[in-house]
Amino acid sequence: MKLTRRAKRMQEHHARRKDRTASLNMVSLMDIFTILVFFLLVNASNSEVLPLPKNIILPDSSAEKQPLRKLVIAVDKQQILLEGRPVMTVRQALGNTSGTLRPLYQALLAKRGKVRDVQDSKGVVIMADKEIPYALLKKIMLTASGANFTNISFAVNRKAGKADG
Repeated sequence: MKLTRRAKRMQEHHARRKDRTASLNMVSLMDIFTILVFFLLVNASNSEVLPLPKNIILPDSSAEKQPLRKLVIAVDKQQILLEGRPVMTVRQALGNTSGTLRPLYQALLAKRGKVRDVQDSKGVVIMADKEIPYALLKKIMLTASGANFTNISFAVNRKAGKADG
């Protein structure tokens, strides 16, 4: 049987294609894996960064232990915030003669019922401006411990060096 020109051309084309072996372009695959490894290394760090309000300047410390994620009490020069919501002003807190700050105490009790994790249920992080007087910090700590938040940590800027303890 005689082949047509088209059939011959198709046979030659298929014969040429049989010689080639399948290949995989590894350059783009290596680029993807490099980016993936870099992404995983950057995001796998254990350090947790608390969101820092712009109007709070934290004190420097050489503490090495990382605080666990807890309720955050932020104190700037004007107001006291619990989880970003204003509770009372600093002027009201400093003018308070008792050791417990009533609005903060009530807000902490309200938050206490919503905390699910046992590890975080007794802890707060105080994120206070470094210019805040110690008397105010003492009132905040007394209020937190009165609301049964006994594990109190302070947010600080970590500076180079090791702790002296």
